Amino acid sequence: MILAFSAWFGVATAVGAALLYGVLALLSQRLSTPAARAWLVAAWLLHAMALAAGLFGQPPRFGFAPALSTTVWLVVTLYAIESGLIPQLKARWALAAVGAAAVLLALAFPGTSYHRIASPWLPLHWALGIASYGLFATALVHGWLMSRSERSMRSAHPNDSGVPLLTLERLTFRFVEAGFILLTASLLAGWFFAETLYGPHLGPLWNHKTIFSVLAWLTFASLLIGRSRLGWRGRKARNVLYLGSGLLLLGYAGSRFVLEVVLHRS
Repeated sequence: MILAFSAWFGVATAVGAALLYGVLALLSQRLSTPAARAWLVAAWLLHAMALAAGLFGQPPRFGFAPALSTTVWLVVTLYAIESGLIPQLKARWALAAVGAAAVLLALAFPGTSYHRIASPWLPLHWALGIASYGLFATALVHGWLMSRSERSMRSAHPNDSGVPLLTLERLTFRFVEAGFILLTASLLAGWFFAETLYGPHLGPLWNHKTIFSVLAWLTFASLLIGRSRLGWRGRKARNVLYLGSGLLLLGYAGSRFVLEVVLHRS
């Protein structure tokens, strides 16, 4: 009975979150700021409930789509906090559209069932990785807003993002720096405590996940060094950010997508 309730609860909250996100994406230009914020908070709450139903259900489930959905939820969380501090930010409709897609994707591909977790520290390791995903994804959103601002400046139109370009650049790299710290912690934990996290005889492996994650780490390290020592800015810095984010996406979500959807392996 509990399993049936958990399943239906997860489906109901996911569908509700997708509907609220979808309506907000379509009507965000017509809604007042307080009304749009209320819709976003309601969708965010239902999204959190849908994630909780999967992560804490019996048995818990996780995979590439829940990882992406959790990442988007973290981005929405950071945006809601940041927009309270900087009301000029204008990315609500885009985040709502991405949120609807992420929730529906997780509903279609709920991931693998985990009947037994080798270590109580493993969820913390997952949390570090997903949190770094969220911070880098938030940096990508700010990079997109930077691109819009630069196009507006070149065409002599008003700034579409609502925030000065230098402010957007500073925020972008703050999120990159925070994401880099969490990614470093996640990689170090996975490398030095692999047997503790995953069980005996499961030491660090150079699989697809590890290789792409290390390549992403090297790319972000190059970006931060290039910005501080070589003055990388603008399009060049954003291209390196996009490259690192793409590699990071392939590191977990891409590998799990191949296993779960293409190869049908858990």
